[in-house]
Amino acid sequence: MLAKDVMNKIVVAAKRNTLGRDLTVKLLSGMYSGVPVVDEKGRVIGVVSEFDLLKVIQAGKKLEQVTAEEIMTKTPVCVKEDSSIEEIIDLMTKHNIIRVPVVRNDMLVGIISRCDILSSMVEPEFVTVCYE
Repeated sequence: MLAKDVMNKIVVAAKRNTLGRDLTVKLLSGMYSGVPVVDEKGRVIGVVSEFDLLKVIQAGKKLEQVTAEEIMTKTPVCVKEDSSIEEIIDLMTKHNIIRVPVVRNDMLVGIISRCDILSSMVEPEFVTVCYE
């Protein structure tokens, strides 16, 4: 199985100038623990995680006064569409990351979370029953 087989093709990404407060609101929605940061051409240039936002607060800065570009991890771990699931799991465990951007020619085309991989590996053994 390859990255392109399990990746989410709808990806929320931040621009360089996205404010820390806006990133926080997005992450608080509960659907994300981090977001890729892309340049004007859609190339992944970084990732902002919940940890990056906590570091801002710890440093005594205001979330309204920092941008994604200032606080992002500038060497993001990315995978290509044809990366194997085994390679992706190795990267996730080695770097202790929850999700990884998927790129084609450095352009963001998807994202894979640990949950996406686990979901692709199991068939549910549950049924929903409603008694009246």
